[in-house]
Amino acid sequence: MPKLGMEPIRRAALVKATIAEVGDVGSLQVTVGQIAKRAGMSSALAHHYFGGKDQIFLAAMRHILSEFKVEVLAELARLKPGAAPDKRAEAIIRACFAQTCFSPQAISAWMTFYVMAQTTPQALQLWRLYQSRLRSNLCHALRPVVADPKAAAATLSALIDGLYLRAALNDPEAGEVATERALVVLRLLRDG
Repeated sequence: MPKLGMEPIRRAALVKATIAEVGDVGSLQVTVGQIAKRAGMSSALAHHYFGGKDQIFLAAMRHILSEFKVEVLAELARLKPGAAPDKRAEAIIRACFAQTCFSPQAISAWMTFYVMAQTTPQALQLWRLYQSRLRSNLCHALRPVVADPKAAAATLSALIDGLYLRAALNDPEAGEVATERALVVLRLLRDG
């Protein structure tokens, strides 16, 4: 079995340190030096692995998005075989408001990500990819139950973002309320 090199271990440490540092500060107003120090390495090594703060943060967001994917897959795995088609959309909505999405670190990372996407092409591309996957998954889930699944998915996607922002800014424990509101809209789209 091949020996795992130090690079993946150090990269992972820098990603975790970035999420923690951004979470503590509440914005991207951190330095590569602060991130590297938290990860237990030099800023030169951090620059070597990522090139700069934006690239480290984008790697951190990719990590958060991969954790979100795990959350979605876990919710989908909880579905009983033969469950109604709209249950898949419900599972996706529940994953969007899972407790893990409301940690102080996750909230700070998402807020920073939205801001960064306005000025950084790579962040905008990553945000568009996230949005595209969310809408695609919702569209697939809604295809058997609504007349226009594409429009319904776009509506739910926008609603999810808005409810997340509101819950994150007002009350990180509001994930359950946000989930219920999104599920009400899902039922209206389904029954409408």
